[in-house]
Amino acid sequence: MAPWQAWREQDPDPETRAELTALAEAAGAGDPAAQADLDARFAGRLQFGTAGLRGALGAGPMRMNRVLVAQAAAGFAQYLLARSDRPVVVIGYDGRKNSAVFARDSAELFQGAGIDAILLPRMLPTPVLAFAVRYFGADAGVMVTASHNPPNDNGYKVYLGGADGGAQIVSPADAEIAACIDEVAAGSISALERSDRYRIADDEVVEAYVAATAEVSPAPEDAAGMRWVYTAMHGVGWETLRAVVDRAGYPEPTVVSEQISPDAAFPTVAFPNPEEPGAMDLSFAAAEAVGAEFVIANDPDADRVAVAVPAPGGWRRLTGNEVGLLLGDRAARAAGGSGSLACSLVSSPGLGEIARLHGLDWHETLTGFKWISRAPDMVFGYEEALGYLVNPQTVRDKDGISAAVAVLGLAAEARAEGRTLVDLLDDLADEIGYFASGQVSIRVEDLSIIGSTMARLRANPPAAFGEVAVARADDLLEPADGGPSGDILRFLLADGGRVIFRPSGTEPKLKAYLDVRGGSAEGAQAALAALESSVRVLLT
Repeated sequence: MAPWQAWREQDPDPETRAELTALAEAAGAGDPAAQADLDARFAGRLQFGTAGLRGALGAGPMRMNRVLVAQAAAGFAQYLLARSDRPVVVIGYDGRKNSAVFARDSAELFQGAGIDAILLPRMLPTPVLAFAVRYFGADAGVMVTASHNPPNDNGYKVYLGGADGGAQIVSPADAEIAACIDEVAAGSISALERSDRYRIADDEVVEAYVAATAEVSPAPEDAAGMRWVYTAMHGVGWETLRAVVDRAGYPEPTVVSEQISPDAAFPTVAFPNPEEPGAMDLSFAAAEAVGAEFVIANDPDADRVAVAVPAPGGWRRLTGNEVGLLLGDRAARAAGGSGSLACSLVSSPGLGEIARLHGLDWHETLTGFKWISRAPDMVFGYEEALGYLVNPQTVRDKDGISAAVAVLGLAAEARAEGRTLVDLLDDLADEIGYFASGQVSIRVEDLSIIGSTMARLRANPPAAFGEVAVARADDLLEPADGGPSGDILRFLLADGGRVIFRPSGTEPKLKAYLDVRGGSAEGAQAALAALESSVRVLLT
């Protein structure tokens, strides 16, 4: 039996069975494109790692589908049962295609394997699942989501309770779980035990999340007239954010009606990511129409948040670093000299200056909240890709709902003094200096291009970027100082700037992160523009 036939035999999904049959028939009739597609789908399998699983929907082991998810669930169950007699697992899901199906399959397989499975009551944001792991004292959590990936993607994100505190998995757990999944994949999922006796959580857990998140930044009395716009980017954020905003006492926003309800087709955006060009255009139009003071956007699973403010000739999206530094300063002022701030090593070094100014520790980690959330004594953590953790006592992952409430609090605080979020940024720059950050990203179809580019940079590291010499080069695959290790190249420049190259962990991109510091805003921006130009030349 051919591999595609064996896969089809165990596939419970009529859509992907029919897709595979049609593809195999076309390949058998001599269609070279169909043959290439079939070969690609069976060239290996989506690898389970610290980000769990993520990929395009479709039939075959290199796609996200019910067979692959069943293998992942059964393998994860095997891993958990080796560590506890009767583990508890919470499962959540967003509004993407097949998210609910993958979640129910997982609940049935966990329960059938002897695990107490709790399925969240409906599609909900990822932060609610992260909260639920701790709320229920669960051994683990699974969130079915592809976050801000392209519309045809889905994913499987895994959290661990207990000593991990509800954080995402890290090494070596990822490899151990992957080995269990491979064992399951050697057989047929048709032989796996299932049970529909799993528990469906009631709204109590959602209400507890709403109550805890509203306490992040209750509204001051004079916030009533605040005008703002919100978009859920066709995701699941609005229901929960609305409840939190109401509980915290803020006025409701004007919503982007075309994007406010979950829609797995994401009809108004090519990539449902607030960072992508054009993704917030409808928000800006709505903001212009109502004279809004700012815009807040969540990504589809609401674990990230973007902020935009009026600017001459249009709207300015604040960078992830700008929002991160504002929220970091907010946390540092409230910390009373105790605790630490944390960010990924590709995020702005300005957070370190804030920590120093307030007598706090500062931790730079590998990218991803699986690392940031584990920073000792953290009171705030962020990554430049719009991820913020403002309430680590309740959630151990980035949370776009609580971060949005914190931004509302900052905006209300500034507004009471006749000022804006931009004024707060200017004040902060006066205190810590003028930091500017940028990014050059190359999206590829052929993933081997990323590996070959990183190999080229390792073999022939640049001695300068433009006219600025490289003072030190660090290859974090084997860090000399024993610090965090990863597929990362870091170049520290003679003028205090830096350039960091790394492959994206969730998208087919090679990213270069740029940071400079200047004596003025204009000087910093000029240095950043020159650095960006030299990096683009290097990567072409």
